[in-house]
Amino acid sequence: MKNNYLLFHGSFGSPFSNWIPYLRKEIENKNLEVYTPDFPTGVGFQNYDNWSNLLKVYVEAKILNENTIIFAHSIAPIFICKFLVENKIKVKRLVFVCGFNNYLGINPDYDAVNESMFFHNLSDIKNYCADIVCFYSDNDPYVKYEVEKKFADTITENQIIISGGGHLNSESNYTEFKELLKYL
Repeated sequence: MKNNYLLFHGSFGSPFSNWIPYLRKEIENKNLEVYTPDFPTGVGFQNYDNWSNLLKVYVEAKILNENTIIFAHSIAPIFICKFLVENKIKVKRLVFVCGFNNYLGINPDYDAVNESMFFHNLSDIKNYCADIVCFYSDNDPYVKYEVEKKFADTITENQIIISGGGHLNSESNYTEFKELLKYL
């Protein structure tokens, strides 16, 4: 079976924001199968159960499987880890951008939508994916460097720290993200 790709946005995001449209186009240009779920966002809508219900559609359709490569931004990496571990699903590769776990204090709205995503068995993700890459920066305005580093240290030695990259999103001029292409 051929690889397929799933691209996940973060809190208050969409599949039409940040570097996701760029990466989707690059994958499509290679005639590869790519999906960009549009998860519910906003207080009262974004939570682990709602996101899981949507992702289970991809599992049932046999889209999310051992040939899947996932790119995920911000809160999405910890959501993916929790989902894969709880549902015992193996994937081919995980590429995480600015991932974090158990971090509150961004602001009340972000804390409200992020809190249900967190979980305690983060290192268990290594049982479901052997190839994990974490990108993060040294000056993220939303999540402290130490928090992103701890997340990455827990799951992989393959880490790329981007100096001055902010939250590696469009407000940090990351509407394109060429470094991700080598992980296709």
